[in-house]
Amino acid sequence: MKPTAALYGRLRRLALTTKQVSNGFYKGTGTGAMGRHTKHGGYIIEWRKVRTYVVPDQLKYCKLTPFVTKKMEPTKGRFEGEPKGALSGEAYLKRWKEENGID
Repeated sequence: MKPTAALYGRLRRLALTTKQVSNGFYKGTGTGAMGRHTKHGGYIIEWRKVRTYVVPDQLKYCKLTPFVTKKMEPTKGRFEGEPKGALSGEAYLKRWKEENGID
């Protein structure tokens, strides 16, 4: 079974997968290595390869803003009184009975 010509044209533009190419193709994650392995099983960080991020001088007055607002209040969980929180079996059964009724 083969795709139609229109569908095949769209498929060619997608990124390759490891199943579409021959052996030896490794897609990776694009992160790159920050150092190298030693023959004794250790790892040496090469600081020239480490990414550094420049923080603006007077960050408080910077015009760049984060994607999340700074004015957001903390959200409250649904299991406030439970010591185990959402992992409590009693809280799960209690809530299930409230929503679904007693079986």
